[in-house]
Amino acid sequence: MGYQLNFGWLPQYLPVLIDGIGVTIYLIAVGAVLGCLLGTICAWTRALGPQWARPVVVAYVELIRNTPFMIQLFFIFFGLPSLGVQMGELEAATLAMIVNLGAYSCEIIRAGIQATPRGQFEAGASLAMTPFETFYHVVLIPALQRIWPALSSQIVIVMLGSAVVSQIAAQDLSYAANFIQSRNFRAFETYIVSTLIYLVLSILLRQVLAGVGWTLFPKRKAVR
Repeated sequence: MGYQLNFGWLPQYLPVLIDGIGVTIYLIAVGAVLGCLLGTICAWTRALGPQWARPVVVAYVELIRNTPFMIQLFFIFFGLPSLGVQMGELEAATLAMIVNLGAYSCEIIRAGIQATPRGQFEAGASLAMTPFETFYHVVLIPALQRIWPALSSQIVIVMLGSAVVSQIAAQDLSYAANFIQSRNFRAFETYIVSTLIYLVLSILLRQVLAGVGWTLFPKRKAVR
């Protein structure tokens, strides 16, 4: 007797799925903005910052890039309370995503910064720009333009990796899927639905990032 698909449970659990999607979108929105901001600061420090700060950033980047995201998440949620730092599941998941994306985006942005010709720094100085103005207008914007497709892909990867935050009971989409299949006992159908939702979220996120690229860099064709 063949397996019979049954999606009759979907309307009943649709609110649970919507809540999970909302948490996943929140995680990637906050994680992407603050993670890229952290990555930009770290990239500037590694490429142009003071010598004393560079080893600290290198240690942070190597630590995060060479350890599993789940271990980083567990350390923040289960380990930091031992030092007196208490936070909820959502706060821990958000912090973990920011720290993780910050390390990866640091290396991507640094590559763009280091590809900037030295003459552009001198051109900014000759126009009486401050060091910050030179970095922002002459270095950072062209660097982001060069590495935007790679940075966009990394953001999508981090969004997909956020599925593990359900391990600390953060109520994202994967948590919702696990909850539903434990109630309806239709694991195959439940994970088909959650897989399709993640697929749609990934495609939409790429489109949003492509649109951001069009807005920030109108002279460059955004990669979809």
